Amino acid sequence: MKKLFISQPMKGKSDEEILRERKRAIQCAERQLNEPVEVIDSFFQSAPADAKPLWFLGKSLELLAGADIAYFTKDWEGARGCRIEHTCALEYGIETVVEDYSND
Repeated sequence: MKKLFISQPMKGKSDEEILRERKRAIQCAERQLNEPVEVIDSFFQSAPADAKPLWFLGKSLELLAGADIAYFTKDWEGARGCRIEHTCALEYGIETVVEDYSND
């Protein structure tokens, strides 16, 4: 079973919106891969109150290092952290899947 890292824009979104998008991403990834995945939990609901963006990015990159595949959700290109995660995934040979939302 492949370990799946989900990269998604989170700024300005509620926890519910983020979790809903993650659920959809998992379903899409499993359909595209034609197999179930083990999801790496990269949604930090218990982050320190004073955590800065680089804290989140550092934790995300640590988790990305253990992934077999990185899934990038809709509008990832507009989020600084997602772009960095994408570059790292490519540079370090982690398979990437970009959400196909051309039919939206």
